[in-house]
Amino acid sequence: MTTATLPRIKFLKEPTSPEWIELALNNLDEVMLDHSHCERKAASVAINMMFRYPSSTELVRELTAIAKEELEHFELVNQWLERKNIPLAPLNAPPYGSKLHKLIRPQEPDRMLDSLLISALIEARSHERLGLIGEHCPEPELAAFYRGLMASEARHYGAYWVLATIYYDTDLVNERLEELAIAESEILSTLHPEPRIHS
Repeated sequence: MTTATLPRIKFLKEPTSPEWIELALNNLDEVMLDHSHCERKAASVAINMMFRYPSSTELVRELTAIAKEELEHFELVNQWLERKNIPLAPLNAPPYGSKLHKLIRPQEPDRMLDSLLISALIEARSHERLGLIGEHCPEPELAAFYRGLMASEARHYGAYWVLATIYYDTDLVNERLEELAIAESEILSTLHPEPRIHS
């Protein structure tokens, strides 16, 4: 079985298991369909945060750019689905996202901080896993496509962290990120049986 050989991803406490790589490669069509859903959801998260915090100028500016890029990726993934004759269809969501969002504290200013850091962690995990697909995918052109997405995912998770440090003390940001990163890795410590980007 192949093993993960990508460098350690900043923010993440534990690397993705080889078992996930095997599950993803054995169910690549389903993982690609889930990837399409992930890009759409990521754009939606950025847009919803802009609506929630419309007076936060730096946040609105940065998340506008992220939302645009996520929608561009959504279109690119959908083009791949069409090339491979994979129809767009709903999928059951893994528990990853819902469990992470339950960690967001409901009252401000905690809510905005947690929302930014949860998004940073999700983007960091996406960066790692898209890179693993790019590294291990047996289809050279598709592998190159996934490797090409890694840089933007890295920019996204960095941007969410930078936004957090604009609005909050850096020590507070890093302390809360540490707590949430531990929880994120614990959520993924048991492999979800359905193949997903965040299973």
